[in-house]
Amino acid sequence: MKRKGIKNLIIDFGGVLIDLDRQLCLENFRKLGLPDVEVMLDLYHQQDFFQKYEKGLITSAEFREVIRGKIGKPVTDTRIDDAWNSFLVGIPTFKLDLLLELRKKYVVYLLSNTNEIHWQWSCLHAFRYKAFCAEDFFEHIYLSYEMKMAKPDADIFQKVLDETGILPSETLFIDDSEANCRTAEALGISTYTPKAHEDWRHAVVL
Repeated sequence: MKRKGIKNLIIDFGGVLIDLDRQLCLENFRKLGLPDVEVMLDLYHQQDFFQKYEKGLITSAEFREVIRGKIGKPVTDTRIDDAWNSFLVGIPTFKLDLLLELRKKYVVYLLSNTNEIHWQWSCLHAFRYKAFCAEDFFEHIYLSYEMKMAKPDADIFQKVLDETGILPSETLFIDDSEANCRTAEALGISTYTPKAHEDWRHAVVL
């Protein structure tokens, strides 16, 4: 797919780069005794304390304490983190190679709704490839929990545009959420919405 005039890529993390296993995460939280986890961990619109955690409005310690309170019995940090991180499967190596190739032609940014526990796991496991680490794949990494804001709010996109100085008309945003893409489009950014597990290399020109 040829996209004329595109100089910058803003790429989502979950579902676009890293594969996810929501069911395994739900099952592991159920095993810990967490009630109504399906409601709290909705796929695209995380509710309650999950959403607060993604926006960095509560700390990792507070996140774990809320889970312990809902379970109603002592659970170690490690068991909570393991259940939470079971949401994350891994990044296919061809996508890591793709990011390195894309950096030769585009200015590549990551913009993710994520949280501290997930991001720390990802830096240790998902981005460890050859001699590379997460920072090697992007010009800059924008994370919701650090920015105290999240997609699909327009503010988070505007902050990226303001801080980087990139032009919306020269930017392609790749995200698996239609709501996130609609916000980006309203700001003049081109978008592509891949399906789960899609090889979206055809959406960019190499």
